[in-house]
Amino acid sequence: MSVSLALLICGSLTGKLYAEHGDYSAVFTRFFQSSLPNGSDAHFTLDPYDVQKLQYPSDDQVGTYDAIVLTGSAASAYENVEWVNKLIAYIRHIAESKPHVKLIGICFGHQIIGRALGGECVPNGGRWEVGPIPLDLTDLGKQVFGIKSLNIQEMHRDHVPAVPPTFYLLGSTPLSMNQGMATLKDIHIFTVQGHPEFTQPIVDGLVEQRASSGVIDAEAAADAKRRQFWQNDGVPVVGKAIWGILGVPA
Repeated sequence: MSVSLALLICGSLTGKLYAEHGDYSAVFTRFFQSSLPNGSDAHFTLDPYDVQKLQYPSDDQVGTYDAIVLTGSAASAYENVEWVNKLIAYIRHIAESKPHVKLIGICFGHQIIGRALGGECVPNGGRWEVGPIPLDLTDLGKQVFGIKSLNIQEMHRDHVPAVPPTFYLLGSTPLSMNQGMATLKDIHIFTVQGHPEFTQPIVDGLVEQRASSGVIDAEAAADAKRRQFWQNDGVPVVGKAIWGILGVPA
C-alpha cells in the first residue's frame, strides 16, 4: 500500500534544534515512519511545500494526494498577513472541493483548519501549555485513539476556543477545551492541538530557546521541565491513529 502526503510547512526549527533534528520535513518523515504499525507493508511519500513562501501543490497535484498535513508554527493563526490568509482560503477550498483528500492539522495547523471551517483562533490569555500534557478524551476520542487517556507534547498559547460546525471534539485540558477535533464520515478532517511529531529533546530545546528569549515565562518553563519525562503518546498512539485514518490497518 502506498500513501501520498503533502506537507504544508508553516514554521521551522532554528539554531541548535535545526542542526540536531533537521527541518520539519525531516521531523515529520521520522514521525510517520516510526508510527507505521508493526508488520505493515505500507510505504509513503511526503512532499514539502513552504506556505510562508506561498508554495502549494498545483490543482492537478492535489488530487493525487491521500492527505494534506499542516505543521505547527511560531506564527499565530489569527495574524492578518498574506501567507496566513492564503492558507486559510486554500484549506477552505480543499475541504469543500476535494472530499477524497484528508486534512490533518497539527497545533498551528489545527488552528488554521478551525478558522478555515467556521471557527476562530484566539490568544489564550498569555497562558502556555508546554511539554507532555494529559488529555481528557471524549467518547469519540477514546474510539479514535483506542485508549482511555492520552498524553501529548504541547507548545502553544493560542487556541481554538470552541468546536466549529460539523466537527466533533476529541479531547480537552483544563486550559484548552478544544485539544483536537474531527469530522465524521470516515474522518475526512482530523486535528490535534498538541505535537505528536515532537520528541522530548525537541520540546526541551524549544523550551530552552524560547525561555532564554523571554517568549516563554520562567514559571511555564520550570513546569515543563518538571514534566519533561512524562509519557509521550505521540508516536505509538496519535501516529497510529493517523495511519488508521489514512487507511493503514494497525
